[in-house]
Amino acid sequence: MQRTTHRSLSLARPVVVALAAAVALTATSCAKSEDDAADGKKPTAAADAGQKVAEPKPGSKTCTVDAYGGKKIDLKGATVGFSQSEKEANPFRIAETQSIKDEAAKRGVKLLTANAQSQFSKQISDVQDLLAKGADLLVIAPLNSDGWDPVLQAAAAKKVPIVTIDRKINATACKDYVSFIASDFVEQGRRAADQMIEATGGKGEVAILLGSAGNNVTTERTKGFKERVAEKAPALKVVFEQTGDFAREKGQQVTEQLIQSKPGIKGIYAENDEMGLGAVAALKGAGKKAGDVKIVTVDGTRNAVQGVVDGWISGVVESNPRFGPLAFQTLDDFTQGKEVHQDIIIQDGAYGPDNAEQDLGKAY
Repeated sequence: MQRTTHRSLSLARPVVVALAAAVALTATSCAKSEDDAADGKKPTAAADAGQKVAEPKPGSKTCTVDAYGGKKIDLKGATVGFSQSEKEANPFRIAETQSIKDEAAKRGVKLLTANAQSQFSKQISDVQDLLAKGADLLVIAPLNSDGWDPVLQAAAAKKVPIVTIDRKINATACKDYVSFIASDFVEQGRRAADQMIEATGGKGEVAILLGSAGNNVTTERTKGFKERVAEKAPALKVVFEQTGDFAREKGQQVTEQLIQSKPGIKGIYAENDEMGLGAVAALKGAGKKAGDVKIVTVDGTRNAVQGVVDGWISGVVESNPRFGPLAFQTLDDFTQGKEVHQDIIIQDGAYGPDNAEQDLGKAY
């Protein structure tokens, strides 16, 4: 990838992203599409449902305006462009976008938004359009990790810094972008494996519903799961892997194929809640009972946590989408000249039979 030169930030009034808004769809777990949904209720988020930063590892790299090649600015009054990767039907994306909007309003920052509708070419043109409309900073939730050269070059030409959230761009931190804010996806995979091992007793055949190809989330959640299974439960065999594209309908379709080809499957690791809920729908359609096939998912949406309460899902590893406050604080610090970490890792929770009902209000 071609690397951009350091910017001289006459630029950027900082970015905006947004506060914890737990907007939860109340879709039934057996519904076929992620678009089904809502009865209009928005459960109140628990006070402790916002993102918490994990302790940085020793030697973690940082970035400053001087190192990046820019100038200190005041976040207030800035224009920020936010590029969302996927349609706001998935509860993760709903909560993420709402968090960004809420924090922008709270801080008095003008926000320009665009949604790529899961089309990477559209996301590239969306970001270029945000730059043309005068964005001082960019917050990007990337659809893919590769292919960002046109945006990086255009942002560098206009001296506009970039912060990425939830998925990483394959580029150079503190040069092509300032910081990446997200969960530890490898650790999420490990924790999902721990839940699967507990649910299955560490024996039997399991399947993985993979996320979308071409991004670090899928790769790392798969890596963590497989490594932990190999380490702790070698009698638990991964015998099926197929992408469900992080979508409920696709997760259901793949699971329908799975239970035909592997009728003895004991567990399903879905790399997000939407695919896991699709798997539940497929199992119900096949006449299975709750708990016949152990399902472990990642995200922490209200419907998935309710699935734990109802016995259809064995465990959910949280991936908190409420990026607003943390992203804004990071950009505020950066534009004031303070050090910010190049990788800012969120400390996520988890839901299981012992806490799902009492913690349901934390879900989004």
